[in-house]
Amino acid sequence: MRHLLNPLDFTVEEIDELLELATDIERHPDKYAHVCDGKKLATLFYEPSTRTRLSFEAAMLNLGGSVLGFSSADSSSAAKGESVADTIRVISCYADICAMRHPKEGAPKVASLHSSIPVINAGDGGHQHPTQTLTDLLSIHSLKGKFSDLTVGLCGDLKFGRTVHSLINALSRYERIKFILISPPELRIPGYIRDDVLVAKNIEFKEVENLDEAMPDLDILYMTRVQKERFFNEEDYIRMKDCYILDKKKMKLAKDDMLILHPLPRVNEISVEVDDDPRAAYFKQAQYGVYVRMALIMTLLEVKRPC
Repeated sequence: MRHLLNPLDFTVEEIDELLELATDIERHPDKYAHVCDGKKLATLFYEPSTRTRLSFEAAMLNLGGSVLGFSSADSSSAAKGESVADTIRVISCYADICAMRHPKEGAPKVASLHSSIPVINAGDGGHQHPTQTLTDLLSIHSLKGKFSDLTVGLCGDLKFGRTVHSLINALSRYERIKFILISPPELRIPGYIRDDVLVAKNIEFKEVENLDEAMPDLDILYMTRVQKERFFNEEDYIRMKDCYILDKKKMKLAKDDMLILHPLPRVNEISVEVDDDPRAAYFKQAQYGVYVRMALIMTLLEVKRPC
């Protein structure tokens, strides 16, 4: 039995196989419509979510399985003080696999230690978001055709953005990747990402504050929102939230084939006027999330691929 807690839990070769399966699912969805008949997915979401939770549910339903779970801590026994360890022991009696989102870093890890079913980390605090990373990788591979020789700009909240931390970890395993990290000083990537990943692996990167300055060099621009829930006081949030807004004027500075990604939800960091730009791929990215989660569920449940 395997879990997915961190994007590095899978080797590069395993990720390639997973993405190839997701691509086949996209092309031939009918072939996979009943491969998980009789299987149950539990969605344990202690934090609000739209895309991640519903894409997991859509993925399991598309495979012929069923779904149970809760969408907030208030609607679970966590409100009564039940521990994560006890919750997962009980859920293991009801379901075949679970996806957990939790505000505390490491909660899915704790669950995996007490679970008798595969646990998928669907986001733990500001730490990791591996299934969003798999979605990002599928989006990049499908739309760019490669992972190597790319200059990737990461913009916005790089300090608390778990999607950013996971993506840097994943892309750092490919050749000739360069990162441009665009943020105000207060929201720069944490030291454990800068030192333990980028510096330790000798990956080229630079930290800048000006989005306009970075735009002409980018093959991919990964926008993130400034997350109110990660701030300790509202004054800091209000001061930071409008620092970087992507609009048509900034898009004129970009390459014709630059790809814009965003894990969503968006607030105002990407103007709606950009949505019609052919380089805007964030809604396609959301659709890719269903395919990659279908492939992940099949892989962790060791479901045989149909002929």
